[in-house]
Parts: sequence; structure tokens; C-alpha cells
Amino acid sequence: DWLRERYPKADVQEINATFSGTNSAFGAFRLGREVVEKKPDLLFVEFVLNDGGTDPQRTSRAMEGIVRQMWTAAPAADICFVHTIGKSTLPLYQSGKRPVAVEAMEKVADHYGVPSIDFGPAIAEMEKSGKLTFTAPLPSGPPADGKIIFSGDGVHPHVETGHPLYLAAIQRSWPAISAVAKPAAPHPLPPPLDAASWQRAALVPMKDLARQGNWRELAADTPPMKSAGSRAPLMWYGEKPGDAIEFSFTGTCFGLYALKGPDCGTFRVTVDSLAPVEAAKFDSFCVADRWRVSPWIYPDDLPDGPHRVRIEMTGTAPDKKAVLKDRPATLPADQRDGTRLYVSDVMVIGTAAR
Repeated sequence: DWLRERYPKADVQEINATFSGTNSAFGAFRLGREVVEKKPDLLFVEFVLNDGGTDPQRTSRAMEGIVRQMWTAAPAADICFVHTIGKSTLPLYQSGKRPVAVEAMEKVADHYGVPSIDFGPAIAEMEKSGKLTFTAPLPSGPPADGKIIFSGDGVHPHVETGHPLYLAAIQRSWPAISAVAKPAAPHPLPPPLDAASWQRAALVPMKDLARQGNWRELAADTPPMKSAGSRAPLMWYGEKPGDAIEFSFTGTCFGLYALKGPDCGTFRVTVDSLAPVEAAKFDSFCVADRWRVSPWIYPDDLPDGPHRVRIEMTGTAPDKKAVLKDRPATLPADQRDGTRLYVSDVMVIGTAAR
């Protein structure tokens, strides 16, 4: 609403391309279909907290890929990086430092002249000076100590109290950004900061791939699809040994646009002649009837060149009770014993043979 008020002659429409709990690497893969195709004039990019456990080089390559994809397809579009703060990064800001993910992203911002707004310093100073409680539930009335309560979980700001502080940071920063803004024109695209940036990130739909076994398309009205959200693409699922995907691609990395949930099992990934890697789209948040979009990305960068990939179901599941630990551990039998893998697309950095 603030942008609409500031630019009353503009038809400001929002494209919500966020997915909770996902990082910049997944964002680089999603950008083409979920953002670029909608032709935005202004793109805000925010992944700092979810990139907290990511290799900073991969963060930098993903963020550079986002910028280069956007400006290759829409050179006149403006981009702004936004950095949020969480309880895990609060001490860094209060010691005068910045999170590693912010540093990686700012290298990209500096190289391309992309403005950025960091919410962290002001929030950290308010907490340090006793004006703000970082994590607490909102009381029914004004807080007894008069402090602003920022977040209920240490990550997501309360709409009533935390969001206004983020908006205030944007409002404070906007005059400085506007002062150096140039008339609408294509942005120059300099040489890459990193030759291995993820500019070539692309999605290959499951329907276009060679599937072995009994892969089935997941109906839109099923609980996994409903739980994953209205923007999740339709998924295919395999669950038994013999259910496999094989494809070739030329590039440096690949992954799966997938769902994570309580009925997911273990799958095995073999690339070329390398040792197989096993994984499962299951974690401690996969309580009964809770599915969500969650990518899987091959853990290592590959030499830039042709590769052959096989992804196959093992028919087994992780020890779900052990993974859930102190979270609600009672799963329906079909979910507890489930061995599924839900996939909508294969993700590649490069080009895939379909």
C-alpha cells in the first residue's frame, strides 16, 4: 500500500513468488517460470535467513544468476535486495558484523549496482538499547514493559509490530535509492562476477522426462497438493523400487522441485560413475498431514559438461520417529510407512536433453 500511496499514478500489482523455508538456490531455478514470465517492473529479492546454512559461494552464484536472468529477459526491470534479521543473526549485528549470507549477496549487489535494504542494524540496536523484545508472543493488550515485541518465533515478524519496523526501514532507505536512480532504461549487464553463476538455471517438467516404473500424477485435490499451497505446480510421485527417472544434461548442477512430507521415503541419486547419494524429503517438521514445497539440490558442483543422472526409489523410509523427536510423532500408518518422492520438475544449471 505504501508504494501505491507514493506512486498514485502507477498501477501497482503484487506478484507473490515466495516459498517459505527456501533459499536463493531454489529461487534461481524458479525465477524464469514464476517471476520473469510475469514481466515485473520491480523485483525485491530476500533470502538471507534461509541462506544461513548455505555455502556462501553457492549463495553468490545463485543471487548473481537471479540478477542476470532478470536483466537478460527484462533489462529495464529494477531489482532491490532486502535483508531480514532473525534471532540467529541478532548477535552478529549487535557486534557490528553482518551475516555471511549478507556479505555474499552484497558482493553481487556491488558488482551490478543493485540497491539493498538491510533491516538488521536498526532492529538489533533497538533490542540492544532495551526498546524491543525480539521473541515473545503478542499480549492481549500493551506490553507491561512498554517494549515493542518483534517476532513470535525469532524469524517471522509479528504483522502488528514487526512488519511496521520493516516498512519503516524501506521508507528510510527509499529517498537515498531514489536519489541515485536513473530514468527508466535497460540496465547494463557487465561480465559475470563468477563465470559459474547460475544464469543458466532452468526447470524441466516431469512430463517431458523418461520415467520408469509406475510414476503417477498427483491430483490437484489431494491433501499433499492442498497442503503445499495453491502455487505449487502439479507433482508426480514414485514410491517403489523400479520407479526411476533418467536424464542427461550439460552443465554444473541439478536438483528436484519437490515436496517434503510425512509419507516421503528414501531415494538414490547416481551421477555418471560417481558414488550414489541417498536422501529423503522428510524432516522434523513433517508431522501428520503436513506437506510443503522443498527442493533437493545435488550437494556438489559438477564439472561443466555432459552428465547422466539416475534417480530411483529405494522402497524404504528413514526412521521417522527418531527424526520427529519431541514433535508430535503419531503419524497415520500410511504416512509413517510411506516411501514416496513427489517431483514436479528436474532443475538444471545448463541444458537438459528431454
